Amino acid sequence: MASLLKEPLFEISGQGPAPTKDFYHLSITKSDVLWRFWRISMRNDCRNAKPGEQIESHGDYLEDTRLQSQVGLVFGQGIQAYTLALSRGCYDYLERLPDPLLLHILSYLELEDVGTLGQTSRRFRKLCSSEEFWEQVVRGRWETVPAEVWSLGTALGWRRVFFTSKLQLQKLISRQRQHQAGPQLRGEGEEGDEGEEEGEEGEEEEGLTSQASGTPEAFWDFAGSSGTNLSSGTGDSSYTESFSDSDTLSDPGPRESGSSSSVVDT
Repeated sequence: MASLLKEPLFEISGQGPAPTKDFYHLSITKSDVLWRFWRISMRNDCRNAKPGEQIESHGDYLEDTRLQSQVGLVFGQGIQAYTLALSRGCYDYLERLPDPLLLHILSYLELEDVGTLGQTSRRFRKLCSSEEFWEQVVRGRWETVPAEVWSLGTALGWRRVFFTSKLQLQKLISRQRQHQAGPQLRGEGEEGDEGEEEGEEGEEEEGLTSQASGTPEAFWDFAGSSGTNLSSGTGDSSYTESFSDSDTLSDPGPRESGSSSSVVDT
């Protein structure tokens, strides 16, 4: 487990509380606590002030109530408590595990528990909302992911695919097929075969309420099962509160684009 403790163990930077504009940086290594500060002021006596630095061992920091109060004043009581825990040797090993290992652990949790875990820290929120996690969820629900569903997951996002209703998924697959066959359909239309075009439109509408050809039945059973169709109001309420139903697809449009600290909230 010692290999998980990378240097520094924790660091954070930020501006002091108003009205001061001073800048502070806190870094905790395996042996020391480093406190740096920069005076930022328009006053003449502060223009030539040099940055300050204070370095203490973990033991000294635990006894230095003045420095502890400064950390709490600048970064909050939560950060102060976290730094004290690190100085006592209480390391958060779970937060420091690599993403592939954490994803493997998440695969054993119920989705309701994943939603709760995502509220505990920034890192877990990011991990539980990542495309890697949702691809893992979708792939874990059936042995073989249909090629068309895999294409939608790659283009639009696996979480959106997971939270999309059965009917809407059929519509997206139908549009995808129509887009892929677009040049051929346009060529046939130029030949003036209007009757054939009308027949194709009728077949498309009929396909929206029937199972798409070539798609395993297990996929549609899963897509229409309880807990995955948020757009129709089904599913576990405790989980849907954590992951908003805004992820449900209504149209295959473009995907959304996406004090500084290198540590998650505790």
